[in-house]
Amino acid sequence: MSANYQPIKRMTLFMRLNHWVVFFSMIAAVITGLYIGHPYYQTLISEPAAYKFVMAWNRAIHFYAAIIFDVSSIVIAYLYFFSRFDKPIKKLIPTKQNLVEFWEVFVNLVTLNRVKRFDSSHEDSFHVVYFTIFHLLLAWMLLTGLQLYVLGLESGMSSIGKWWPTLLHLATDWTVPVCGGTKMDVRYVHHMTMYFILVWIMFHIYYVVWRTIFWREGDIAIVFGGYKFKRVKK
Repeated sequence: MSANYQPIKRMTLFMRLNHWVVFFSMIAAVITGLYIGHPYYQTLISEPAAYKFVMAWNRAIHFYAAIIFDVSSIVIAYLYFFSRFDKPIKKLIPTKQNLVEFWEVFVNLVTLNRVKRFDSSHEDSFHVVYFTIFHLLLAWMLLTGLQLYVLGLESGMSSIGKWWPTLLHLATDWTVPVCGGTKMDVRYVHHMTMYFILVWIMFHIYYVVWRTIFWREGDIAIVFGGYKFKRVKK
């Protein structure tokens, strides 16, 4: 019995653009964040007086990359509920069908494709749950990062007035006792969360490549062209 392939649209143009915005802003945030924590390329600068400007540029790039990163992720979170193309929130509801699908995808993954009893042409509940964990990590990074930012505004003033630091304190001061009680604890937790995100990304890339090899449905092409393929047996 031969098998033909039918293209299935999985991502719109906007979704793909947003995905790559998140990708590149994340790279910028990680590189500059590592430098802020430990200036690893400061020794390459011959003029000591320039050190402070390098740190200032890294902080600025980190701040704006994080803003783009978080805004793009908030857009994705919005689409979870209100997308007219696909609503991932439907896959997060713990219905019997979603729980069974989650388990089937997981079993398929750990058995290296020996047990595949689900339709892999659509977004599955396992992948949606996995992406939800990613967005929760990003939300935590946003809150702890803004707490570190507002702690630097010791005068209680900003270029746009007192309301901005006040708002940030109200929104993020609770992260200090949660992290351990000090500014250093928040910085440590913020830094360690980055490594959890990097581990998440490594598995995400592995999983997409794994699906492309084992399922043979062109999953890796989704973020480039928006389509994958579904086997149609004849």
